[in-house]
Amino acid sequence: MNTTAQSKRAAVAHKRRRPGRLCGLLGVLLLAAALGLVAWNTWDDHRAAESAEQILAEMSALPGPAGIPQAVPPASQSAPASAKMPTVIVDGSAYIGTLQIPALGLRLPVLRDWSYPNLRIAPCRYAGTPQGSLVLAAHNYESHFGSLDKLKPGDIVQFTDAAGSLYAYTVAQVEILQPAAIEEMIDPAWDLTLFTCTLGGQTRLTVRCMRS
Repeated sequence: MNTTAQSKRAAVAHKRRRPGRLCGLLGVLLLAAALGLVAWNTWDDHRAAESAEQILAEMSALPGPAGIPQAVPPASQSAPASAKMPTVIVDGSAYIGTLQIPALGLRLPVLRDWSYPNLRIAPCRYAGTPQGSLVLAAHNYESHFGSLDKLKPGDIVQFTDAAGSLYAYTVAQVEILQPAAIEEMIDPAWDLTLFTCTLGGQTRLTVRCMRS
């Protein structure tokens, strides 16, 4: 009888320990998944930074306008949104120019056509032209638009098109928009709009700029 009672008590104790072991195993798996995600994001950000640097180098090596980029006066920047944009081709993709944000230490190539695969390469033109109202989108990689939230009103943003024309802007405001607010995102009242996903991916961090 004693042996039977002891066996029953051991079985009960084992059953009580099982949920704890399962919770522990689940915790280890979740931790491993989180570490794997962090490692992937770090690698992908590094890859994006290297890709942008390589594209900039290839763009600089292409035949094109020589000398210092020529600033376009604000008064002459008004043109139909359908105005044709000069482009350069790198690895089969069309680029309309480069974006500089001195406050963030960023200089990035800008793709002419927006798509999710293109966003993994460089910022993309989402809508418009620099002659009218230009909207640029990029991933929230630290090396792309991940630090837009650090911009302040008055910060300088510059876009140099593929023909060497320099368009200068200053930051007017930073706001958060919902993903469905497309009409608001492409509001032509702003000369330049930069946007990216917030960390959770549920909203869009949006920087509005005016010509300077």
